[in-house]
Amino acid sequence: MRLSRYFLPVLKENPADAQIVSHRYMLRAGMIRQQAAGIYSWLPLGFRVLKRIEEIVHQEQVRAGHIPLLMPTLQPADLWRESGRYDDYGQEMLRIKDRHERDMLYGPTNEEMITDIFRSHVSSYKDLPLTLYHIQWKFRDELRPRFGVMRGREFLMKDGYNFDIDKEAALHAYNRHMVSYLRTYERMGLTAIPMRAASGPIGGDNTHEFLVLANTGESEVFYDDRVTALKLGSREIDYDDRGQVAEVCKEFTTLYARTDETHDEAAFGQIPEAHRKVGRGIEVGQIFYFSTKYSEPMGAVVVNDKGERVPVHMGSHGIGVSRLLGAIIEASHDDKGIIWPEGVTPFPVGIVNLKQGDSAADAACEGLYKALKARGLEALYDDRDERAGAKFATMDLIGLPWRITVGPRGLSNGVVELTSRRTGESEEMSPEAAVDRVAQIYEGR
Repeated sequence: MRLSRYFLPVLKENPADAQIVSHRYMLRAGMIRQQAAGIYSWLPLGFRVLKRIEEIVHQEQVRAGHIPLLMPTLQPADLWRESGRYDDYGQEMLRIKDRHERDMLYGPTNEEMITDIFRSHVSSYKDLPLTLYHIQWKFRDELRPRFGVMRGREFLMKDGYNFDIDKEAALHAYNRHMVSYLRTYERMGLTAIPMRAASGPIGGDNTHEFLVLANTGESEVFYDDRVTALKLGSREIDYDDRGQVAEVCKEFTTLYARTDETHDEAAFGQIPEAHRKVGRGIEVGQIFYFSTKYSEPMGAVVVNDKGERVPVHMGSHGIGVSRLLGAIIEASHDDKGIIWPEGVTPFPVGIVNLKQGDSAADAACEGLYKALKARGLEALYDDRDERAGAKFATMDLIGLPWRITVGPRGLSNGVVELTSRRTGESEEMSPEAAVDRVAQIYEGR
């Protein structure tokens, strides 16, 4: 993409109403524009990152054996009356009437609707286990929306729902989701710690939140800092192997890690003092097992292997897709701007032409641009007639992981400069070597 033809409305100054780093940088980098309190348009750069995050979530859900579908944003109130939540959910639910005076709502979550879909089409244990999910816009009418996409009213969320014949099978689905989430966050360059949490209006006794440590987090967290070193890495997981999946979950949940809602001071005190940490965290996902909370009142039953009609055991599992952008920036930035991890960056590399209009520099940049494209990488080429300082400031602000700088002086020696946004380290090399290096970094991503 040539920057001269792109829509990137960057701001030089920090917006006065942006209180946290992610909100400031998303506005300054031209990623979002506020349309109303807690409601944003996603501009091209922000939309690219949003789609990359969404794709990683899809890939890891499918890898775990989960099946995508798409449910509507508007839901009939009658489904929520069946479950008993319509009057209990509170003012965060946006309740509306259509032209026929039918009660509707803008969905904050989809337990009722997915249960209705299930009960309409599944009647035998032979069709279980089943996990369905979608990535859809949600609306919760927050009393005080703030912090940009971190606590907005409209947000993009992946919510999945498992249906199983008994508790043991449902807890395997719970564990399967935990492992798939751990891999999802690692691919985004995040360390997201599963912490025992409270279930809130979703219900159920088993629930973990996934929190990214950050000073701006809304939740106070208590943890053994050895949990931050745990990684899935490249290990292969057989999601049908209950024992293997359970062992991974045990590995990641044995060390103490809890939110303030479930904190146990006595248990926390048993941790060696050197590893006992208190901080703040940003919630980026949560998983629940809630038994037959929805299936019983809504009649989601199957015939088991004994010929008995039994309610299915369920769980729900959410990832805040749009919220993740803010969390990634909070965890990965400096005083110049965003530092995107390679897995979610809007463009893998930026090309900066130090002397636009110079025939050698223009030709070298065109060559780099085409060579990267031939390797499957779309660079952001800053071909504007701007000062070098302005070009560097834009690249630092938008946070692309790698930058190739091209100028007449370097070209006279046959080299360009490859710079890491994260470390700031630069290395001179031939244009061909720079393309090879960047291609190797992204190989297999």
